[in-house]
Amino acid sequence: MKTTKLLMLIMTIAIGLFILIPKLSWADDGASLYKAKCAACHGADATGKPAAHIPSLVSDDAKKSSDDELVKDVSDKPKHPGMVKNLPPDQIKMIVTYVRSLQK
Repeated sequence: MKTTKLLMLIMTIAIGLFILIPKLSWADDGASLYKAKCAACHGADATGKPAAHIPSLVSDDAKKSSDDELVKDVSDKPKHPGMVKNLPPDQIKMIVTYVRSLQK
């Protein structure tokens, strides 16, 4: 009887964690990284702000760029704020993948 109750408690905790973990802020994906690091300047829809000379990430020019070029643009350009400069390469690639999904 005690074993059954213990097993049920463990299963309940496991199911709770399974539901909770994807919603935690540290569970980064391209969309959440883009929203946190890029959307303030490039906009939620990645159309940029032409008046402020912030390029669109869904324009024909951006679509023609290779993934490597976009990664380089994010990580190497001095005009990007510090919040983007210090991103690890894997997170930059996640953002580029998300931007590609917006371009379709």
